[in-house]
Amino acid sequence: MTSGVLIFFCGKMGAGKSTRSREYAQERNAVLLSEDEWLAAIYPDSIKTLSDYVTYSGRLKPQIKKLVQSMLLTGTNVVMDFPANTVAQRAWFKGLFSEVQAEHELVYIDRSDATCLAHIAQRRKEQPHRATTDTAEMFEQVNRHFVAPRPEEGFNTTVIAADS
Repeated sequence: MTSGVLIFFCGKMGAGKSTRSREYAQERNAVLLSEDEWLAAIYPDSIKTLSDYVTYSGRLKPQIKKLVQSMLLTGTNVVMDFPANTVAQRAWFKGLFSEVQAEHELVYIDRSDATCLAHIAQRRKEQPHRATTDTAEMFEQVNRHFVAPRPEEGFNTTVIAADS
């Protein structure tokens, strides 16, 4: 049996990863897993800071890994709306697909800070429950850790060019 394909995203906060992940899931007939949805369902109102996010996200990952790998092994395509914005985050994804010898695609959405901040401001209006975390200050905190993917990391990368 052929394994499924794992598709995951890299891009600054507000770059459009969630929007693109929904589009990819529909286009590729894939299961979509959203970290934001899982965190909100399992740890409601618990994430107020970047440190909170790191803690709760870390608690999800072992079980998510098992779930994703089992889906890939059944031939199911999986789109993950989980950030791949640091070298460490991408290493976690590499383990997901390589341990089960599945194909993968890393989609890098390259957007300017100004565009990302405008998207975040719009998202605050559309999703008021995110007003405390979707801020320029949080963008700056998160963005300090952002590292664009590099060829030597060895991913099959698709780049969506700046502000297109």
